[in-house]
Amino acid sequence: MQIYHHWQGLDAPLVRASVALGNFDGVHLGHQAVINLARNADPLGIVTFEPHPREVFQPAAPPVRLMNPEARANRLAKLGVQHLYELPFDKTLANLSPEAFARDVLAHGLGVSHVVVGADFCFGQGRAGKAQDLVCLGQTYGFGVTVANLVQHAGVEISSTAIRIALSEGRPRDAAAMLGHWHRIEGEVIHGEKRGRQLGYPTANMSVAGLHLPKLGVYAVRVEVLTGPQAGTYIGAASLGVRPMFGTNLPNLETFLFDFSGDLYGHHLSVALVDYLRPELKFDGLPALMDQMAADCTQARTILS
Repeated sequence: MQIYHHWQGLDAPLVRASVALGNFDGVHLGHQAVINLARNADPLGIVTFEPHPREVFQPAAPPVRLMNPEARANRLAKLGVQHLYELPFDKTLANLSPEAFARDVLAHGLGVSHVVVGADFCFGQGRAGKAQDLVCLGQTYGFGVTVANLVQHAGVEISSTAIRIALSEGRPRDAAAMLGHWHRIEGEVIHGEKRGRQLGYPTANMSVAGLHLPKLGVYAVRVEVLTGPQAGTYIGAASLGVRPMFGTNLPNLETFLFDFSGDLYGHHLSVALVDYLRPELKFDGLPALMDQMAADCTQARTILS
């Protein structure tokens, strides 16, 4: 998959891609419906924004992202996307009128042949442009537009907001039902305090900065090691939280891979949250913590088997 990080001066007009347009945070079933409609023409592309527009307009608000750019790109590649246009979302792009966005970005900059958007799509300065406006602008500037119906699950409209709520309440399976895949946290394994190794449970530590935090606690997880000599699929148990036994800490994800031996520092993991086991607890000493960790691993093995 080819990834572009701007929209000016590209050879993209030579591609004439059929694109799905939106944030695609989570790449949930609603997003996948939009992508499948764009798939009717070749090559298949995605036009999205980086950073997430809310980070620009509300920089002090809590993070809302379900996926970092790496995780989103990996998921889109699995769906067969050939061209990913990550448009830099800044004041210049945000201040374009709906017509200027359609003309300068989609038609002249990217040279798209067709655009598919969800029925609730808004674009341009002040979100003034609606999906039907894009249909008219496409006729003016030479690209087709399809407006996709919204998708429901169990009578509820699938949205990134609904998925965030499910994750915040410790319901990763409900989130997965709306996503069409497990919710994953992806990134590089970083050095931590190495307490897990001292306790007999060496963990792969990953930052969750900038992401919406699922309910803090312990999860049964499926893990893909994406890079390095031990690349492959594993199962394990992971703790998402602030480690209350050891003072005040920033949230992170610590994953113990079952039946694994090796060095993962600097390599990239994709950790899928399968089941929520329990909340974070502060134990009365390390022996109690180790007993609980053993019980967590036994429960996770049972679930994942």
